Amino acid sequence: MTTPAAHPAGPPGDYGRLTRIRATQPEEIAAAAARRERRGLPGEGERLLIIAADHPARGALGVRDRPLAMGSRYDLLDRLRLALFRPGVDGILASPDVLEDLLLLGDLEGKLAFGSMNRGGLQGSVFEADDRFTGFDAAAIDAMRLDGGKMLCRIDPSDHATVTTLESCARAVSELARRRLVAMVEPFWSLRTESGALRNDLSPDAVIRSISVAQALGVTSAYTWLKIPAVAEMERVMAATTLPALLLGGDPPDIDAAYADWHRALSLPGVRGLVVGRALLYPPDDDVAAAVDGAAALVREART
Repeated sequence: MTTPAAHPAGPPGDYGRLTRIRATQPEEIAAAAARRERRGLPGEGERLLIIAADHPARGALGVRDRPLAMGSRYDLLDRLRLALFRPGVDGILASPDVLEDLLLLGDLEGKLAFGSMNRGGLQGSVFEADDRFTGFDAAAIDAMRLDGGKMLCRIDPSDHATVTTLESCARAVSELARRRLVAMVEPFWSLRTESGALRNDLSPDAVIRSISVAQALGVTSAYTWLKIPAVAEMERVMAATTLPALLLGGDPPDIDAAYADWHRALSLPGVRGLVVGRALLYPPDDDVAAAVDGAAALVREART
């Protein structure tokens, strides 16, 4: 993995003080959040590049053929810190534990920060569609001066648990909007395979159907953004909404094809940037800097 010559907040791998602070001065987390320098949401014509790091909280540690690629917190922090300080990276989406580590390290200054809210639908579990809110809530996101909250909203018409997830997401959208905070909703139309695994339908029709449900959640959509995959027929997909949308990265088998898909979709009205995690943090050649720089170049091109 390519590492920076001089990290702005100390050398990668120097994490002993995180444990010491957590053990002896846990109040320092709230203090770091209170003094963090914030930045605003994008203006007209601007696009965002957000690094996603909330996968481990759902037990999703695998990347391609490496089932525990994200299992080391030290390695993950090294990669995140490298990515966050590459030119063109605007912020991060993560669960409370990851954001708190980065706050204590001073790595979120001047960055956007979005808190991941529902991580209870553990990958591969029988209750995966019942995606409980086990992370941030709207009050904590507000208290920590974050910029918004993200929620996964998988819709499986054959699973009774889906309605609980829908109701919880609607409540979160309303509570975030009441505080004028972004509600980033990541919808999928999902189904169980013969083996029982929950899989997302990435056909254009299914993505349009999931968008139609997601954008109507809550008492208002004024602060709702969508987080959606770049799929075929994106012009038709984006015609399904007037809400701002960010493209997700996932764990693509072909990274070059993923970059091409992002490039095409970023030119469409309503697409406001990328939210990508594993594809940039764990690229096939392990060159995090090059992967992030490539994504940043796509976003910069879309800004012009």
